[in-house]
Amino acid sequence: MSETSLDRKTVEEYARWFRALADPTRIRIMRFLSGRPEPVPVGEIVDHLRINQPTVSHHLKILHTVRFLTRRRAGASIRYGINPRCITEFPSAADILIGAPVRSCGEPESS
Repeated sequence: MSETSLDRKTVEEYARWFRALADPTRIRIMRFLSGRPEPVPVGEIVDHLRINQPTVSHHLKILHTVRFLTRRRAGASIRYGINPRCITEFPSAADILIGAPVRSCGEPESS
């Protein structure tokens, strides 16, 4: 797929996605949350990563802004989880950028 086959809006969105992941703390947050079946409160993320709450909140905001994370209020806390759409959309973006064949969701891999 050539560079010209991606429209400007798509290219800018992909750049935001990759920029959001260009930080080790954000990668650690994504990895931690990917192993959780339900959204978790910020305090649990802070405890697991052993990073102060303002720093974690800053990174969560960035990941939420690019829609990698969902967030919902539960009483006095906010819970974060992996956005299920990023599980299919982000790998497709990476495949497009490296020129790999893009499969539609649910399409089996070729051998």
